[in-house]
Amino acid sequence: MKRVVVTGMSAITALGQDWESFKANLQNGQSAIKQMPEWADVAELNTQVAAPVEDFEKPKHYKRKMIRSMGRVALMSTVATEKALAQAGLLQHESLTNGDTGVSYGSSSGSTAPTVEFGKLLSNKDMSGITATSYIQMMAHTTAVNIGVFFGAKGRVVTTSSACTSGSQGIGYAYEAIQSGRQKVMIAGGAEELCVSGAAVFDTLYATSTKLAPENTPRPFDKARDGLVIGEGAGTLILEELEFAKARGATILAEVVGFGTNSDGQHITQPTSVTMEEAMRLALRDAQLQPEQISYVNAHGTATDRGDIAESHATFSVFGEKPISSLKSYLGHTLGACGAIEAWACINMLNSNWCAPTLNLTEVDPECAPLHYVTGQGEQRNMDYVMSNNFAFGGINTSLIFKKYNA
Repeated sequence: MKRVVVTGMSAITALGQDWESFKANLQNGQSAIKQMPEWADVAELNTQVAAPVEDFEKPKHYKRKMIRSMGRVALMSTVATEKALAQAGLLQHESLTNGDTGVSYGSSSGSTAPTVEFGKLLSNKDMSGITATSYIQMMAHTTAVNIGVFFGAKGRVVTTSSACTSGSQGIGYAYEAIQSGRQKVMIAGGAEELCVSGAAVFDTLYATSTKLAPENTPRPFDKARDGLVIGEGAGTLILEELEFAKARGATILAEVVGFGTNSDGQHITQPTSVTMEEAMRLALRDAQLQPEQISYVNAHGTATDRGDIAESHATFSVFGEKPISSLKSYLGHTLGACGAIEAWACINMLNSNWCAPTLNLTEVDPECAPLHYVTGQGEQRNMDYVMSNNFAFGGINTSLIFKKYNA
């Protein structure tokens, strides 16, 4: 089996678009959650908070013809990918367009604005708002195909639209494609754009936060938590086969050593602790590691009652009292982007020997397992391996393990 390494990565988040500013905001306890006044007039919507990316703009060198098939979610994906490819030194490399490079990328859904126009077609028999690119912007695999076309990647395209595991499955399947020798390079990750419809999905399940104090919510694992908050963003990792990366002199940021994914097979929206635990064990077996070798676990940590409790007990069953924290306390739940953004953050934390704290966690819910919940300004600790976990509707579970690279 081939070894798989990360040579480039980038993220677009509501808390910053580079690691230095992102980490500083984590250490300063800065939340990206904002009140959404435009949601106030939505009848029967309970939540009024979200985490928008407010400083994202279309790059000036992106001409209209290049991006007319992109909505916001595909555009964020493409910009994050361009930055990651630049860091990897692959933007002008022949492997990007000769079939050596594939794409494994996802989102929960495509852009929602064209959906409105298709709705008008069905309800009013009016298709005046539908253009030749409306469906391309709306389709669930808009991120993967737009990335592939924009950069001319001619390898395999894996489209991961699996809700909250879209990004982590994108990375996991990219890892397996290289590990098995099918591709030398993979563009991997996930993205999501903010829309009130996403908030409404969770609102109907009574899973959203109804607090009107954005700085105090969400509160993963906290006794006073009252639900999740929706966010947006994008994250891209460039994965390569180790020897290929070394031969071209690439800087190696980390190694991907384990991936586990499975499904609960029981309920669409209620998490199952036993299969969450098994996903983590699958990743450990894939990496040929013992639980004690993992230094830190980045939790899915959505701040929902059932989710937090199930995840904490699954993690405790595998690791015992292991350091754990949730980045969603700062960014909200970025849905299809969260697995990729959290992987990007995990690799940066791994190389910084620093674990981010969970924001707003002041009193752990006694129903949650007795893990080592990282709070305050985070913790400095020597780390060799970190695990990042994500869980989605449909009972889809993922676990990724990253290793600090030593040449």
